[in-house]
Amino acid sequence: MKLRSRCVSVLAILAGAAFATLAMIGPAAAAGKSLDYVALGDSYSAASGVLPLDPEAPVQCLRSTLNYPHVLAAKLGAELTDVTCGAAETRHFGESQYPGVAPQLDALSKDTDLVTMTIGGNDSSVFIGSILSCGTLGVASLGQGSPCKDTFGDQFEDTIRNTTYPSLVEALNAVHAKAPKARVAILGYPWIMPETDGCYPQMPVSKGDVPYVRSLQRTLNDAVGRAARETGSVFVNLNGVSNGHDACQAPGTRWVEPALLGENPVIVHPNALGEAKMAEQAFKVLSKSGTPAPAAPRTRISKVLISNGKRRATFRLESTGSAPTFRCRLDGQGFRRCRSPKTYRGLKTGSHTFRVVAIDGNGLADRTPAVFRFRIRG
Repeated sequence: MKLRSRCVSVLAILAGAAFATLAMIGPAAAAGKSLDYVALGDSYSAASGVLPLDPEAPVQCLRSTLNYPHVLAAKLGAELTDVTCGAAETRHFGESQYPGVAPQLDALSKDTDLVTMTIGGNDSSVFIGSILSCGTLGVASLGQGSPCKDTFGDQFEDTIRNTTYPSLVEALNAVHAKAPKARVAILGYPWIMPETDGCYPQMPVSKGDVPYVRSLQRTLNDAVGRAARETGSVFVNLNGVSNGHDACQAPGTRWVEPALLGENPVIVHPNALGEAKMAEQAFKVLSKSGTPAPAAPRTRISKVLISNGKRRATFRLESTGSAPTFRCRLDGQGFRRCRSPKTYRGLKTGSHTFRVVAIDGNGLADRTPAVFRFRIRG
């Protein structure tokens, strides 16, 4: 009787795991179709420095076959298209990073089921660049004081909030637009430094700068999480699970390799253990999160031409999302369907307010109209 009860329990657990996996990957896998999984991102996605290298990757990208996309694809039984590349920035989603290397968004299509990425840490050289700057100043001060904080103050965090964050939102919206049916997940960055003390000279950050570097990374991960929420994407938060696995820990415990006496040729990057744990956390979060609500389109007035002599105004309109249509409103009129460019003629002299809302191919409307106020002068 006990044996039968245990068998029933095991079967229930297996059934529950299978159900969670199907819920995560959606109808494609349930129908017997392989999951179409595309991996985007930077060196933390590519696992730069972890051997063996992916023979199908451009040499400059330093992509490993043990990166978290490969590990996650194996867990899912997915068909992986991996275009991750070391040193990538958000702009390389839409433009070539190296000669002969296509923009990463080119790998996406309307048939893509899942997209993952880590991105943002290289933008404006603010995160990885700050680690190198703090290390250089730490060596110069022999690990004493807080020379990095004293030199840069709020500069790095302000750049993340004012420049990196909107770039992340734009990049994620572009992914949703190119792969409208896909679940889109963005991972945070695992901790590089502990909360206090550090491990100079293995990580050549001065003792007083360790909390400063930690705060900087927390700000970056917060920006990644906010961008995910803004765009209806899944955020894989690594703050909790990577705590205690920073570059100052012993081999076998650390997920990120230190600058000195490390095991990877690319320093201050995840090792194979870190990549495996990132894949594990992504799998857990995707399994639990269900299907996120699709992101509403975002409307933009890209160009305005005002002719006072002809009392005419022309607006060029843009939107994220697939197959957008627009509804326009001038002053107190109602919203009416319109196309780009939208021109109003015979306008009265005085002040006017133009509003426009984008509606994507799924019928989702931007909740906040784009607004432009102008004046026709007599």
